[in-house]
Amino acid sequence: MNALEPGDRPQPLREARAMVAGMNPRLDPRHYVFCTGAAHHPEALATFREDEGLSQILPLEAARAAQFPVDLVMRRIVLEVFSALDGFGLTAAVAGALAEAGIACNMVAAFHHDHVFVPADEAGRAMAVLSALQGAAASQDGKG
Repeated sequence: MNALEPGDRPQPLREARAMVAGMNPRLDPRHYVFCTGAAHHPEALATFREDEGLSQILPLEAARAAQFPVDLVMRRIVLEVFSALDGFGLTAAVAGALAEAGIACNMVAAFHHDHVFVPADEAGRAMAVLSALQGAAASQDGKG
């Protein structure tokens, strides 16, 4: 994998409407589980050290193989817009739209993209909500 040269990197978006209009949600086909434990699991998609222990997002199969409790199976929606770390409004817009639709979500921000974890049985509906949100923002961008 080749790293981009600093001049080749796309500029991240900072303005809320532009980020929402360009978010292009993509549903990851895999299933995930949020787990906690003392040791880092090699297949963890993400980890975060909390006072209570190491939180990890594991593929469902890895969580089961490691005998973690599987309480809630999640799907990941990748927001493919390159959002700036100091941008604001994307998380609020996405979480707000999903909450209004009665869909729980857990947001994870990474360097290049934001990731939305939703209950697996709500993934299709969540994609529809986010696509509608993106469409509305894109039509506002065209107006103004």
